[in-house]
Amino acid sequence: MAIVTGGARGIGRGCAKALAGAGFDIALVDLLRPELDRTADEIRGLGREVLTFEADVSSFAEAQRIAAEVVGEFGRIDVLLNNAGRSMAKGILEITEDEFDRTIAINLKSCFNYVRAVAPAMLAQGGGRIVSMSSLNAHSGGVTAAVSRFAYASAKAGIIGMTKALAKELGPTILVNAICPGVIETELGNVLTRERGAAIAANGIALHRLGTPEDVAQLVLFLAASKPCFITGQAITIDGFQYQW
Repeated sequence: MAIVTGGARGIGRGCAKALAGAGFDIALVDLLRPELDRTADEIRGLGREVLTFEADVSSFAEAQRIAAEVVGEFGRIDVLLNNAGRSMAKGILEITEDEFDRTIAINLKSCFNYVRAVAPAMLAQGGGRIVSMSSLNAHSGGVTAAVSRFAYASAKAGIIGMTKALAKELGPTILVNAICPGVIETELGNVLTRERGAAIAANGIALHRLGTPEDVAQLVLFLAASKPCFITGQAITIDGFQYQW
């Protein structure tokens, strides 16, 4: 059983489908009900069971409720993918306190919420895998033309620190890793991919293309299911070797 936050669309959807294809039943957490239902139907089409939860990932209480319901339904939680996130394009002179707090709550506190909720079950059952979605921006800080600036970069950098600390605290029973995607082209896209995606791919990525949710999903699947696995506490970049913004 795998819990995927932000699983309704984009990278989360791609990862949820890959995990389902590998034999995992899935619990999807998101606020986007139509997209949740679509992704759930796709997972059922792969022959797996699926639960959907329309919930705000910044809520500690909701994370506890969802984890308890998943354990009650399936008896265990094998994988947690902390994928939920939100961009924040405002700079330091424009952003409000509430906007900063919300950015941290959705991107970083959500990881705490769900790790805290699932860790007891994983420890009790003798194993589990946690993967959290950071970003290339955690290393680069982004740039002025980036979709998300300092608040987003701060939250995503926090995920890396949290990952390293929890790998020590929860090991050897639970493996904890982070992923740092570069520019990923999802079904909706964003300002960066629509306006500069082709130029970045041609002139700033060694593989001369943007990433896809399926690219990220393959790495998530490896970290979630590979056996044996000697990888924990890592922040793995997946960006086609992106060397220019």
